[in-house]
Amino acid sequence: MTHLADPWTPTVQTPQVRAFSMASAEHPGSPGWTGRVAQSRARAKQQATASGPDLPSPGPEGDSDADGSPSPNSSMTTRELQEYWRNEKGYWKPVKLLFEISSARIEDRKFCKFVVYQVVVIQTGSFDGNKAILGRRYSDFQALQKSLLKTFGEEIEDVPFPKKRLVGNFTQEMILERKLAFKEYLSLLYSIRCVRRSREFIDFLTRPELKEAFGCLRAGQYTKALDILLHVVPLQQKLTGHWPTAVVPALCAMLVCHRELERPLEALAAGEQALERLHAREGHRYYAPLLDAMIRLAYALGKDFVSLQERLEDSQLRRPSARGFTLKELAVREYL
Repeated sequence: MTHLADPWTPTVQTPQVRAFSMASAEHPGSPGWTGRVAQSRARAKQQATASGPDLPSPGPEGDSDADGSPSPNSSMTTRELQEYWRNEKGYWKPVKLLFEISSARIEDRKFCKFVVYQVVVIQTGSFDGNKAILGRRYSDFQALQKSLLKTFGEEIEDVPFPKKRLVGNFTQEMILERKLAFKEYLSLLYSIRCVRRSREFIDFLTRPELKEAFGCLRAGQYTKALDILLHVVPLQQKLTGHWPTAVVPALCAMLVCHRELERPLEALAAGEQALERLHAREGHRYYAPLLDAMIRLAYALGKDFVSLQERLEDSQLRRPSARGFTLKELAVREYL
């Protein structure tokens, strides 16, 4: 007679059964062990799928060893894994900037005397190797305040601005007070979405340097122009994520400088960045001149230029126009 086990009787596992149950993907050292990183990635993908198909997954796709992420057999600690995924997720975070007034110096010239405040702009959330360092006077801050009041008077009515003084502007106490005030002023302006996206705010942080760079380009001082552009363009890119074409003239100026300095690879790279931001904006004044310059560079480097040429020809068929300016002719007309 066959005896059926009582379903309410607890099952006693033998050592062999316990060993088999541990040989799974959840137990380190077992044949089915996939590693903490792979399991974290799987859970992250499940969460991303549950959140919606259009949301990016927290980590990179594909083979972990190929894309530089930790292998399944990684010996990373829990804290190191958390830091790794935090860095990966940071790729999708919007850019946030931090403003500091690191120092100030007194400029005593023949007919005037003023204080130059050194503004440092840093991207938060990760190490920023391209922090921007700018020099601005009180009159520059004042001009920004006046222009913003015209457009955003209601939005910035509660943002304090340091008052102008007739005397005592060069004392250490006054300079320190204004350093703190200008730091708070820029931070508060940046916290207001419409203000930080405004042309006035972006111009305050980038226009003086861009104007100097394009002036050097017109004068044929390509090395100096390029040095300025390499410092200001990263900041311009951080400020204009909502307005991708804003940085196109500066990137095209970098292409021209690299080309004139006989650096075709660097010129092509700058052109590719500019073309990516133009995307399908065939009506943009830089579109055709940029494609023409890219075709010539690609041909000289032995790279694919046919696709660029076809793109230019298709654009001209859809939007026929007389021959316009070359890329250099366009660039030297900026910031006049």
